Amino acid sequence: MHKFMTRRRFHIIWTTVLITILALFFLFPLVWMIVSSMKPESQIYANISNFKAFLPSGNISDWGKAYVSIFHRFPVMRYILNSVFYATSVTVGSIVINALAGYGFAKFNFTGRKLLFGLLIALLVIPGTTLLIQQFQIAKTIGILNTPLAVILPGMSSPFYIYMFRNAFAAIPDSITEAAELDGASNLRIFWNILLPMTLPTVATVGTLSFIGSWNDYVWPLMVLTNTDQFPLQVAITNINSTNPVYMNQVMAILTISTVPLVLVYIFFQKYLTQGMGSVGNGDK
Repeated sequence: MHKFMTRRRFHIIWTTVLITILALFFLFPLVWMIVSSMKPESQIYANISNFKAFLPSGNISDWGKAYVSIFHRFPVMRYILNSVFYATSVTVGSIVINALAGYGFAKFNFTGRKLLFGLLIALLVIPGTTLLIQQFQIAKTIGILNTPLAVILPGMSSPFYIYMFRNAFAAIPDSITEAAELDGASNLRIFWNILLPMTLPTVATVGTLSFIGSWNDYVWPLMVLTNTDQFPLQVAITNINSTNPVYMNQVMAILTISTVPLVLVYIFFQKYLTQGMGSVGNGDK
């Protein structure tokens, strides 16, 4: 027994050490980016070959200079607000639209349901980049190019998110829906007031993934927007990083501004994200 406990303790220690090393391996670029934005450019190059590369400037007054400069040189706040507006709109729309579709597949028997759901599953194997040209032509045809709608509308629907919601709703017993119907509740009220709150992990998962995907999206906004005032932060970063003079600490500052919100969103919704992704394979009927 003692030998077993010793072996188990040894296994736990080594597992912890390996996980810590792996975490540091992924974290050190983020740490270097943040601390590089908190020091003069000359120090970035001077300290790049030693441990001081992972330390901010010893002069606290240098910590915010790169951020102040980048905000003075470019309308960064406008780009941030654009990204927040696009990401929030896509997130809310994605939750509502995909949840309604998933609710329909899970709780309604209609002609062609299995065929439509099969086509939906088939769409999961098609890379999104292969549809960009078709999406662009549709946006052009309906006249929404160079408007916020061109950025928001295509990101609201996803076969994977519909599949997730379908499984989440299918896992809820039909007796709950039947009891609500006996009380006179409409289908919309059953969906909004009863079933949707019961799928909170899926809502949080879809919302988190939609927000991160929209915030990080670069190619699609670049294709449909020509007015720089409407650029999200990710598209604007390219212009900022190619406008002379280019200062490395300012580049690190704008990258930090674009990265930290995603880290905070992931940390806040991590528990729900894990639960939601874990339930993807459940609820099939």
